[in-house]
Amino acid sequence: MSEYRNPTPTVDVIVELDNGHIVLIERKNEPKGWALPGGFVDYGEKLEDAARREVREETGLEVELRSLLGAYSDPARDPRQHNMSVVYIGVADGLPSAGDDAVNVSTFALDALPRPLCFDHAQILADYLNFLDTGEIPTPSK
Repeated sequence: MSEYRNPTPTVDVIVELDNGHIVLIERKNEPKGWALPGGFVDYGEKLEDAARREVREETGLEVELRSLLGAYSDPARDPRQHNMSVVYIGVADGLPSAGDDAVNVSTFALDALPRPLCFDHAQILADYLNFLDTGEIPTPSK
């Protein structure tokens, strides 16, 4: 008898600041690189609560969630396991400080993003830029 398995739910947040920059963390753990603040949803936790908690833990910021950008579920999006992510857009004030899984945190202009970006965060940010330009949320991938 085979064991039934599901993808693991995660959240990511595009945190906008009033200067037009977004907040990214530099990951302490593998895979290393820059990423949106986010992480695993705890059992019994609402997605929105997980998103706010992860931003607080990794950046020290209190984020106000404004909208949902989309869900990202490519089984290859995370090399560790099949994780699916619900991605929010939020706003925050203040200066971020690295915590939890972040070795570093910084703010970036959208035309000066660092490399490498972890997971599928380059695609998520491309979808976000298109959303800013057109107001259209991403269409589901094929």
